Amino acid sequence: MPARRKSRQKALQVLFLWDLRKLPIGEAIEQFFEELIGSEYEEERADAPPPVSPDPFMEALARGTAAKVDLLDGYITKRAERWRLERMPVVDRNILRMAIYEMKEEGTPPPVVIDEALELARRYSEEEAVPFLNGVLDAVRRIIEAESLPDAEGGKDAVEDIVGGGGPGDGVDGT
Repeated sequence: MPARRKSRQKALQVLFLWDLRKLPIGEAIEQFFEELIGSEYEEERADAPPPVSPDPFMEALARGTAAKVDLLDGYITKRAERWRLERMPVVDRNILRMAIYEMKEEGTPPPVVIDEALELARRYSEEEAVPFLNGVLDAVRRIIEAESLPDAEGGKDAVEDIVGGGGPGDGVDGT
């Protein structure tokens, strides 16, 4: 399994702990390594686990996502119109947050981020979450791309053009 995919899986698990237990992100990372990694190792072996090597990409995703959660939640709220954030399954909410953070801040190409997010959803969520997450992430991708464009024709803001857009078949509005 590619290293970045594994890092995304770990980051999602950390964000799940952070969101569910309402911990500071540093504590969530520490607990992840102590509880999850340690228990997996103990099941396989009788001795103590080896020291955990740092995973800079995992930590960047987890810490960056937690630090910008309000901004990320704003993007989600704009495109998941019929879904209140607090009603979304914790795993789906954090897949969206992490993917949007990676698209905006880490410079990973959006198609790669979306594909990886959908793989996380297939592994950790319900199958019906996949089209929903795909629709929201694609809509947010368009917003992020529009933010880097000059004003749209007629003086309207390009972001507003896209935020107000969407429609049948985009998977966000239930069609």
